[in-house]
Amino acid sequence: MSKKEIKIDTRYPSVDDLRTRAQQRIPKFAFEYLDGGCNEDVNLHKNTAEIRKVELLPSYLNKHTHSNMKTELFGHTYDAPFGIAPVGLQGLMWPNAPEILAKAAFEHNVPFILSTVTTTSIERAAEITEGKSWFQLYHPTEDRVRDDIINRAAAAECPVLVILCDVPTFGFRPRDIRNGLAMPPKMSVKNILQVLGKPNWAMQTLKHGQPNFETLKPYMPKGLDLAQLGKFMDATFSGRLNEEKIKPIRDMWKGKLVLKGVANEADVDKALKLGIDGVIVSNHGGRQLDAGESTIAPLTRIAKKYGKELTVMMDSGLRSGPDIARTLAKGAQFTFMGRSFMYGVAALGAKGGDHTISLLKTELQQVMEQICCEEVADFPNHLIVK
Repeated sequence: MSKKEIKIDTRYPSVDDLRTRAQQRIPKFAFEYLDGGCNEDVNLHKNTAEIRKVELLPSYLNKHTHSNMKTELFGHTYDAPFGIAPVGLQGLMWPNAPEILAKAAFEHNVPFILSTVTTTSIERAAEITEGKSWFQLYHPTEDRVRDDIINRAAAAECPVLVILCDVPTFGFRPRDIRNGLAMPPKMSVKNILQVLGKPNWAMQTLKHGQPNFETLKPYMPKGLDLAQLGKFMDATFSGRLNEEKIKPIRDMWKGKLVLKGVANEADVDKALKLGIDGVIVSNHGGRQLDAGESTIAPLTRIAKKYGKELTVMMDSGLRSGPDIARTLAKGAQFTFMGRSFMYGVAALGAKGGDHTISLLKTELQQVMEQICCEEVADFPNHLIVK
């Protein structure tokens, strides 16, 4: 695969610009679902703020020949040390969003993780990425459903299975409750008026059809109304993981297995003993526990203690190339972002994935050259330790 040309829409030279444009282009209920955290949004804002306290040391007189973003992860060399995190209900925020992002990730040679509860199927994502997309599993209550989904991911040649551990309960999200996007969801007159105010979004939704949980279709009774859908989701998934639930998944899955949502050393220790290949330190983008730590705090401890024993990655709070650099300097071996890419697609439609990846690559390359960092693995050597 040839190297993807870096091309940026100069009207939107930052993720913040994409966020502003996204807010203008999609209905309020969809934007607030994407943009919000839980409770009072304390951890949502703390995630990014604490990443940005990390400082890197510039170096201007050293001999410097190159800065290379290529990063090996689970036997594959990616073109950059970041990927697209799993996001639920992507098609609600912009029609066809998961397919747009999967295509962009494949063309740029970065990983794309498909969520169980997003709006395209395992098989379609695998088709777009030629079997390179990862899959994130929400744990089903029935072993039959769990086993069938895992077998489908294996048949689609997904190289990595990600199991989610930070949703034992749905986060308390006041905006979504006000907007009728809690379970069971409802479409109010207010929401319909919001849709009518965003004709481009509405036309694209008509073109691509009402978003559905495509991966879950084989397990869903036909003709569910919204209230019944809520009950189905509650009955079908048990988000709380434990060692006994992880063991059979590890036995079944022959590829790399990653635990996402880890926020403390004790859980990493258990994951290591269960044969997990990697962890993604995450707090679900500040959408689950408002009273918890920001992600960079446990990442720093976990990378220091376990970085040589398994692959330590991070998501939640990263919004720019400098944020990626800061996180790598604190010990992460790879990073993921969800909102940043969804802002890009909501802002620019089919061009949003390509633009956002290009933007982040450009920003990260500039940081590497500024601090005289030649390889991604060298980032910790450029950290200012206080």
